[in-house]
Amino acid sequence: MTSLTRRLGCLLGVLSVGTSLVHGQAITTVNGEEVTMLTGTKAEHTTSSIPTNLYQTYTTRITLGTTTDTASSILASVSGNATDTALSSESASETSSATLSYLTGTNSHSTSTSNATASSTESAQPVPTNTRPCNNYPEFCDRKYSNITEVGCHNSPFVRANSAAANQQLGVVDQLNDGVRFLQAQIQWAKNDTVPHFCHTTCDLFDAGPITEWLTTVKDWVVAHPYDVVTILLGNGNYSTPDFYVPHIEKTGILRYIYTPPVIPMTLNDWPTLSHMILTGQRVVMFMDYMANQTAYPWLLDEFTQMWETPFDPVDRNFPCVVQRPPDLPADQAKNRLYLMNHNLNGEANLLGNVLSVPDLSRINETNSAEGFGSLGLAANNCRSDWGRPPNVLNVDYYNMGDPPGSVFEAAARVNNVTYNRKCCGVAASSAQRIEAMLKVPLTLGLIWAAFWTLV
Repeated sequence: MTSLTRRLGCLLGVLSVGTSLVHGQAITTVNGEEVTMLTGTKAEHTTSSIPTNLYQTYTTRITLGTTTDTASSILASVSGNATDTALSSESASETSSATLSYLTGTNSHSTSTSNATASSTESAQPVPTNTRPCNNYPEFCDRKYSNITEVGCHNSPFVRANSAAANQQLGVVDQLNDGVRFLQAQIQWAKNDTVPHFCHTTCDLFDAGPITEWLTTVKDWVVAHPYDVVTILLGNGNYSTPDFYVPHIEKTGILRYIYTPPVIPMTLNDWPTLSHMILTGQRVVMFMDYMANQTAYPWLLDEFTQMWETPFDPVDRNFPCVVQRPPDLPADQAKNRLYLMNHNLNGEANLLGNVLSVPDLSRINETNSAEGFGSLGLAANNCRSDWGRPPNVLNVDYYNMGDPPGSVFEAAARVNNVTYNRKCCGVAASSAQRIEAMLKVPLTLGLIWAAFWTLV
């Protein structure tokens, strides 16, 4: 580890101590190794500047040779009692009478008992409907994937107490249980390890462990929740070709539930409904920002040919809803793609001659609120006004914080025209409120000054 990197890591650790003090947690020691909390060993990392030569373009659309036996898949999915048990393809040949659950997205519920091999046209009239939610809302079942706004966790795996480099307070299982359906993370290679890791810019600053562990956890959650569609965006921090990642992704078993698109690139109308994705068992959508190769791996979608993003690492509380990536995207093309709104407000600190971007926790309540200046709700509405439809993803830090906790889901519900009435988030509300109140205490300049002189 270089001297400069170690100093930056130590400084992040001291900033983390400051965060701990703001949280009201006791700090018993402040020595070098305990403060840094570094677990990575990768000393080098790529430039953080936006690449300009890695954005793919297609002059014609490519039809993929991917077909699905829709009829047998649907029969397999609905056979058996409609409970929260995982849907199994092994039941496709069953012919016993079963209770069918029709995912039609309407507001009333009824069931029909019929032979599991009967065609859908033989069901009694009127057509049965249900109240079982798809991604938390029954109304979503018959909506296209491209016509839904989901809350996303920016840097989902980066969860660590007392670390200024963290982006979330609660782990991925809590994130999913609370209603997050979009997960984003950055991949790096740790030195002397053959498995890629989730790391924040460099594994020296924050190493969240091998990607296989986190992806397996997500896969296990997907198995246990057969009526939910989860999207994963992999940030290719090293710009490695996907063949370096695919074997590790395959080992997790998540590809059993992967969505494979019919064409490249996908426009808004090409996306299926959530009910179709659920009933065909394709409930995990996986993007990669750079270097995706869909002709070799059709299921690993190239992000920027199918989705654009507003400015990342934003520091402007106005959150302008403009296209940053891919650069120079014509407006007519942007209107026919998914888009992600980055709403993770950052604070910039110029320390030891290096500019560091860290989550602005002093304003996290306002940033994650459903209304007010600088809020998630206002930014989403502004995007809807600018582009004629709301963002598909509201990408946030510390999703569980807000005014009140759960306000990020309220903001998403409003632009989705549904009612949010779930409990949030992960920890007891009283504890969350105490934490949020303490977060309003600013990190003092004296602490930063002391940290600087400790490191030089």
